[in-house]
Amino acid sequence: MAGLFDKQADLYVEGRPDYPKEWYTLLADRTSHHSLAWDVGTGNGQAAISVAEYYNQVIATDISEPQISRAIHHPRVKYIHTPTSLSNNDLISLIGPEGSVDLITVAQAVHWFDLPNFYSIVNRLLKKPRGIFAVWCYNDVTVSPTFDPIMNRFHKTTLPYWDPKIRYVFDGYKTLPFPFEDVGLGSEGRPMELDIPKTMSFEEFLGMLKSWSAVTTAKEKGVDLLNESVVNDLMTAWGGSQLVKPVVYKAFMIAGKLRG
Repeated sequence: MAGLFDKQADLYVEGRPDYPKEWYTLLADRTSHHSLAWDVGTGNGQAAISVAEYYNQVIATDISEPQISRAIHHPRVKYIHTPTSLSNNDLISLIGPEGSVDLITVAQAVHWFDLPNFYSIVNRLLKKPRGIFAVWCYNDVTVSPTFDPIMNRFHKTTLPYWDPKIRYVFDGYKTLPFPFEDVGLGSEGRPMELDIPKTMSFEEFLGMLKSWSAVTTAKEKGVDLLNESVVNDLMTAWGGSQLVKPVVYKAFMIAGKLRG
């Protein structure tokens, strides 16, 4: 999986929306301490630096070294490259003592993980009784009645090139296993639906599409999903390459704490 995002690391940094500050306030309000947080699959660190506004130290990890090398600096965030060869015990030793983490976050990434193994690590690191574990993602973006049908048509062309694990994203994490106790921010089978507002130009939107792993995979197979004709159709529906428009990313969250 890391290879998918190594190849478009710069596009990934430029194309992703910022998550609303209110999300982090909701999570911080549910943890009794704010000493240590762990942001997993941190990518460019966009979630980690926001978590750091509420927690004294954030350990931000990713299996992609190119992503880590482009991460956003913050004095309370420590970035660590964690290759897949790292054992669970070694990984835990990099984060902190068992039972020491107040908040664990995974933005736009948990669907890629070996869930039983990852959840076993969460169970070892998360603080009881009020440590919080939260995952979130987005799977759609709405722009306008004119643009959205063209975007949906393009999206259908990408379907054969997504990794099978992306099914959790397509169904809004409704089928994502999540064996943790409900804390009022979505639960297993019932994710909390959220919106991410963003203002962007068509060129910025196009950069986001180019960062999709399916687009990269298709190109490696000789298929240019964003060929000139497709880009022109999208740009015309948008209203021009330089036009700045408000868009809404449709997101969803599940959060919980250790059971028992």
